[in-house]
Amino acid sequence: MSIRIGMTAPDFTAKTTDGDINFHDWIGDSWAILFSHPKDYTPVCTTELGFAARLKPEFDKRNTKVIGLSVDPVENHTGWAKDIEETQGTAPNFPMIGDTDLNVAKLYDMLPEAEAGSAEGRTAADNATVRSVFIIGPDKKIKAFLVYPMTSGRNFNEILRLLDSIQLTARHTVATPVNWENGEDIIIPPSVSDDEAKKKFPEGWKALKPYLRVAKQPK
Repeated sequence: MSIRIGMTAPDFTAKTTDGDINFHDWIGDSWAILFSHPKDYTPVCTTELGFAARLKPEFDKRNTKVIGLSVDPVENHTGWAKDIEETQGTAPNFPMIGDTDLNVAKLYDMLPEAEAGSAEGRTAADNATVRSVFIIGPDKKIKAFLVYPMTSGRNFNEILRLLDSIQLTARHTVATPVNWENGEDIIIPPSVSDDEAKKKFPEGWKALKPYLRVAKQPK
């Protein structure tokens, strides 16, 4: 299955460190971030999981649940969590999926559907493409996804920034410009006429071009 923005996130049932879940039921009315790892006890992922755990208050403010995935059994995740806490200061405080049958990795196009076998005997290099981040809305639609190589740690500050942008544009008919940060000016998209914009932005806007109108971020 080819993953695209706007499609319904594939649903699945899986074993996690918090017990068995049905993914769509687990999301509920929240936003969700699913991020994946090629194998337990990998160094870059160890740093990412610790940092993501420290950001829990920020995700909570955004009504966002976080769930990790690793192509290893759930039992292995427990030992890895101790290493993460020891080296990063915070253990994972969100569920970690054990994708031993490679089902979720295949559903989310991180491994080919024809990939044979299970997690047993596979190395991190075999699973190198299981390094994605998916932002999923309460409507269970995929809003964005990012893919990283094993050697480059993910920037969770950027993931938060992207989440802020997606949530803002979901609440208001706006777009965010290059390098936008929460609180900065936004763009009124061309789909919004000037008449409509006057109702949404009574304080006005700056038209750099007819198609490029800049206004203060809605509250």
